[in-house]
This record gives sequence, C-alpha cells and structure tokens, in this order.
Amino acid sequence: MELSFSFIIPVYNRPNEIKELLESIEAQTFQNPFEVVIIEDGSTDSSEEIVKKFQNEISISYYKKNNTGPGDSRNYGMRKAMGNYFIVLDSDCILPEQYLDIVHQALQENFVHCFGGPDNAHESFSLAQKAINYAMTSFLSTGGIRGGKNSVDKFQPRSFNMGISKEAFGATNGFGNIHPGEDPDLTFRLWNKGYETRLIPEAFVYHKRRIDWSKFYVQVNKFGLVRPILNKWHPHTVKATYWFPLLFCIGFVFAAVSAAIGILTPLLLYVIYFFVVLIDAILKTKSLVIALLSVLAVQIQFVGYGLGFLKSTVLLNFTSKKPQEVFPNLFF
Repeated sequence: MELSFSFIIPVYNRPNEIKELLESIEAQTFQNPFEVVIIEDGSTDSSEEIVKKFQNEISISYYKKNNTGPGDSRNYGMRKAMGNYFIVLDSDCILPEQYLDIVHQALQENFVHCFGGPDNAHESFSLAQKAINYAMTSFLSTGGIRGGKNSVDKFQPRSFNMGISKEAFGATNGFGNIHPGEDPDLTFRLWNKGYETRLIPEAFVYHKRRIDWSKFYVQVNKFGLVRPILNKWHPHTVKATYWFPLLFCIGFVFAAVSAAIGILTPLLLYVIYFFVVLIDAILKTKSLVIALLSVLAVQIQFVGYGLGFLKSTVLLNFTSKKPQEVFPNLFF
C-alpha cells in the first residue's frame, strides 16, 4: 500500500500552540508529499493568520466550523483530507523532525490500520508540565494501562498522537461525541471490526498537556468519569487496573486512620511507594525539583481519577438514565 499522509489537527483558541506545531511539521525530514488539515473548532481566538504564514511552505488546508468538540472536528478533517492515512494530533504538540520518517518506515515494515505513539517532555516545557508528563506516562502511575511495547493488538492509541487509515475511518465512522474518552471508544470499535492497533514507540511527540495543577485535576477527573461509561459500552474491555486509582485513594484513607491509632505499616507502604516514584522521576528527569513535583502530580492524578471513577460508577449503576443524561458536560 502506497501511503499518503494527512495530518488532522483540530484547534480551539490556541493560535500560539498551532504555530509551534506547524513549525515542527515544516521541519520534517520526510521527502514525500504530505498535507496538513487544520480545523478551527468554533474558536473566538482564530488561528487563521498563523496558518496563512505557512501556506507557501506546507500543503495546508484550513477550515472553520461551529464548536462541536475535538472528535467531530477530527472526523470533519478526515472527510476533507486527500491522503489515505490520517495522523491525528493535538494542537499542543511539537514533532521531532524525523517523526514522519519513523512512522512511514514502521508502517512499511509492519502495517496496521491504526497506531499510537508516546509523548515526551520538551526541554522548553515548564517544570509543572514536565512533572505532569511524568505522571501521565510513568508505569508507576497509570502509564501502563494502555498496553506496552509488546502489545500488538491491545494498545490503546490516544488522539494527541494517533494514526488511522482511511479504510478504518470509513469502517467505524471515526470518533464519537464523548470527550474525553473518544479515542479509547474508537479503538474498541476498531477491534470489534477486526482491525489491529499497535504502539510505535519511536514515534513520540512533545505534548504540553495542562499548564497548571487545577486544570490537570479537572482533566484526570474527567478521565475517571469517562472510564465507567466506556466499561458500560464495551464490557469486554474492562480491566481490573482501571480500579487501581480508586483503590489507591481508599487505601490511603485507611492508612491515615490506621496511623492515627498507632498502626503505621499501611502508611509506611505509601511512603515507600512515593519514595520509589521520587527516585524513578529523578532518574528520568535528571532534576530533583521536577521529581518532587512529579510526586505531587501522581497524587493529583490518582485522587482526581479515583474520585471521578467512583462518582461515575455509582451514578451509572443506580440510575436508569443514559450516560449522556447523567454527564451532559462529557458529550458534544
């Protein structure tokens, strides 16, 4: 199959971020033609002038539409795209210059209709961004839930760095109207159609994620809210690991109560865990400050996700309402 790539990038009120991403796309060493499709998803802070600056350097299309969410915007872009293989990116990403070369070679050697790549922290990121990146990617937190390097058909790509063939898009109609959670939902529907997914570990992007702790909490809390909905929709995909953040929070409360009555062993186990996280973060980030912030990020991640998971599990199992009625803010 001769691959023709189209980058699909929805953007919402982030012109400065799209500028950085387009600069990194312009710097790609890939020699074959490719296109970029930008979808302005109802922004009040337009990226149009930024996009115009790149039109002489990149084959780029720009579309404006009403705000219907990232999933629908990606679908819109894929319907407009000319390529036969779509690479979906978030606007807050930056690509290494060999990204497209790596993807092309990996698909030539072992073609799949859907792949995902990891994310990393760029040297220009803030200390908080680097700490949040550690929490979101480390196996010591929840980084291993999506599957690993050896998972050919069980890796769950995420839409900040995801490829999908035109054929697979047509077979599934693309992303649903839930957000977040639209990417694992699509992955599960791809599996149901018989398509494989895989991780291309070398095809990483620099992903800025959230820039402050409150936004990070809101993000992971929504992840927790969404997971029971996905479990309800796709019961064959349920994993015991999805309960870990909630069990972690319950265990910590138990450890604190035990410590108050003089039983220190449970609390000591948590101290050991966070010490291991600290050492691992020091080794990975080469910074004590980032490592200390990483310990905080992991705590926010577990609490936010765990409480969201608990709330969603209770409400979905004790009501006859549909998820769209229980959590309308998670749907477009």
